[in-house]
Amino acid sequence: MSAAQIHIAGVHKVFGQGAQQVVALQGIDLSIAPGQFVCLLGPSGCGKSTLLNAVAGFAPPTSGRISVAGQPVQGAGPDRGMVFQEYALFPWMTVEDNIGFGLKIRHTPVAERNVTVDRLLQMLGLSEFRLRYPKDLSGGMRQRVAIARILALDSPILLMDEPFGALDALTRRSLQDELLQIQAQWQKTVLFVTHSIDEAIYLADRVVVLTYRPGTIKLDLPIALPRPRDSSSAGFNELKRELGAVVMQEQQRHQQAEQRGLAID
Repeated sequence: MSAAQIHIAGVHKVFGQGAQQVVALQGIDLSIAPGQFVCLLGPSGCGKSTLLNAVAGFAPPTSGRISVAGQPVQGAGPDRGMVFQEYALFPWMTVEDNIGFGLKIRHTPVAERNVTVDRLLQMLGLSEFRLRYPKDLSGGMRQRVAIARILALDSPILLMDEPFGALDALTRRSLQDELLQIQAQWQKTVLFVTHSIDEAIYLADRVVVLTYRPGTIKLDLPIALPRPRDSSSAGFNELKRELGAVVMQEQQRHQQAEQRGLAID
């Protein structure tokens, strides 16, 4: 494996103090090579988004180390682009202005900015919507704009927090395929949070399953299925059964904690 682009060593994350203290992550060790697509999978409350936010630099760990390309993460940076489930678009800006916003903040020359925006509009099938506002777009179109805005900055790492979770099944599969094409073409390193076993197997080179709180790594499973992947194939369904059994154990722990009144999301 190539030298790690993302390296996570002994990461703990604790929220609150005293009796209100919650251990969200405990002893996370994970290395991700350049160009890998890694999915974080597990039930609600296992710390997937907490770990993603720590890598993004939004919420530093309580202890342990996270580095990107050998440099310690000390905050958000242009080497990591974040895509959220909620789109996070500016409602007063057109599609093309939303996509070009980060480049404008960087003072990228107008001509260069326009070339980049035009290329992304075409790549993601947004050209005819360039002058529309987010309110005029479907959920799938809004997420395409959010992805295009991150791609415009050309960050080598994409951090994605359930970006397709609110979409219908057909739109979700379409965007999954587009993301795989982008990742292959641009050689991005992707760390992707999902609750969906099918989505994890369809997308990932590796699936990392986290335990229910405190979040630890229960399983780090390489996915060797050739692409494009057939979700009805025997190999796909074998992996689905294997991962399903592991995730269900943690889901049951989550449900038991809720019944005891201990679950905090």
